[in-house]
Amino acid sequence: MANSCILCCVTRSKVVFITALILSARFWARAQPPARHRERRQPPDALLVHLRARIRHVFVIYQENRSFDSYFGSFPGADNLATAQARRHGYRQYDPIGKTWITPFALTAPDTADPPHWREALLAEANGGRMDQFISVGENYLASQGTPKPSAHQIGLLTMAHWDCRTIPFLWLYAHRFALYDDIFDATYGPSTPGNIDLIAAQSGQTQWAQHPKEAAKPGSGAPGEPVLNDLDPAWGPYGSNLPQPHQYDQTYATVLLTLFGGRAGLAKADSDAIRQDIGEMVKLDARAVPWGWYQEGFGNGKGNDHPAYIPHHDAPQYFGYIRLNQPLWRGVHDLTDFFSVVAEGKLPSTSVDFIKGGFHNPFGWRPANRARGIQANFQGDDDHPGYSDSQISEALVAKAVDTIARSPYWNSSVIIITWDDPGGFYDHVPPPSFETCPDKHPCGDGPRIPLILISPYARSGAIVSDRGDQASFVKFLDALFRLPPLGSLPDEKPYLPEGPRDTNPRLTNLLGGFDPARLSGRKPPIPASAAEIPDSIVDAFPPPLTCKQIGVTPVVIPGGSKPPKGFHPLVP
Repeated sequence: MANSCILCCVTRSKVVFITALILSARFWARAQPPARHRERRQPPDALLVHLRARIRHVFVIYQENRSFDSYFGSFPGADNLATAQARRHGYRQYDPIGKTWITPFALTAPDTADPPHWREALLAEANGGRMDQFISVGENYLASQGTPKPSAHQIGLLTMAHWDCRTIPFLWLYAHRFALYDDIFDATYGPSTPGNIDLIAAQSGQTQWAQHPKEAAKPGSGAPGEPVLNDLDPAWGPYGSNLPQPHQYDQTYATVLLTLFGGRAGLAKADSDAIRQDIGEMVKLDARAVPWGWYQEGFGNGKGNDHPAYIPHHDAPQYFGYIRLNQPLWRGVHDLTDFFSVVAEGKLPSTSVDFIKGGFHNPFGWRPANRARGIQANFQGDDDHPGYSDSQISEALVAKAVDTIARSPYWNSSVIIITWDDPGGFYDHVPPPSFETCPDKHPCGDGPRIPLILISPYARSGAIVSDRGDQASFVKFLDALFRLPPLGSLPDEKPYLPEGPRDTNPRLTNLLGGFDPARLSGRKPPIPASAAEIPDSIVDAFPPPLTCKQIGVTPVVIPGGSKPPKGFHPLVP
């Protein structure tokens, strides 16, 4: 059915849902303005006891390439573009090609070009925490690489764009109904691969660099190196159709996917010399294993090594030989579509951690709202990566996953974390904290802010959580929830600290601030699954037929905020 038909034929479920949204919006506007939360320095024992009794399933929907300001820069109550801090950090930036000054502007187009987001570009954009070189870097770097000046100009301007509930209403609905974190950063100045590795290792190879100094990364060289700072494909297959050379070094340090194996960690027999003591520690502790699954688009859709929708440099487990070469661990990697059938059919283990990752071509037949031939052909991706993903298709994948969980028996024992792997080169005004020094003498981390939303029956509802963290915070959360030994405490990693895993770093949140102690203890009822559900008839429609008013959020007015610059187009000429 054509999109116009979909939008005209309003189903009964859609009417009920939108009516409920309007009533709920009135309630939220009247009763619950965004509440800020920062961690209190008090023992979390009671909260953890309740959390461990309630939560048995952790789901991570891991998207690509969006800064916090690019998606939530006008979200009410957050550290947004209307703040005084924004005025002090790059709010007004010079456009060298257009020879004018640009301020952040709202954009509604869900299909855009891909701004520079390799390590050198991100460092230059941040400019030592001034956050004021996004346009000039986008233009000058691309022009120096041979990009025609008109294209470089458009992409440079694109870095200052931000979106709101007019374009991505599902994400704003979740942020409004549950907990939005506004102080989470990319753990490394770098593109997708380091962020994906950080999510499971709380580092991107600093331990390996300390162990093997000759493997030190040489940013900008396109060569393998430690820590991982580029997007080279993993040492181990399977690969996509276009195989880049060379491959990244085999990653050999511990990950949370190993510690989740508990006493079964000894099954990692191949390629495990560098974590031999870690495995011994896990076997000695003999903790019960927590099964995990990594569900990535395209993984099972090809034949042999030809996976047309599969992006191997987004598959973090594939970088680690002790995961890839040991079938008991590698069998945790699946195709994206398997996730929906496993959850809907109630086939998850009693306790589990599951990762959901999109890719180049969504498997659901979704097409962009824009009927232009080039966009229809080139923007079917659903992992939110500009250049091939449509942001509305991408949030539809998120909604489809959340709906599947909300409609399953797992809702009452679940937490869903939606976050992104790197800022994608888009402007954010908050200076990142600085951690350690990489081989290029620049900070290894943190990079610019990224969004994070926590959805759970036990979440703080309508809350802005300002606890500082990065991707390592997810590992800290799993450590706390499942009583895992922190990666930074393991014998093969600990001698090299602070080079290495950051899940023992007290400066980083473990994400517990997003939970409501009253809900966890039973003093307040949990949030019902209906608060997270969006009818299929809305999820499957592009553009989605929801308004900011219907979801109960009004974007803040950004003083001096501009419309898109004259002549700007979100795609390159």
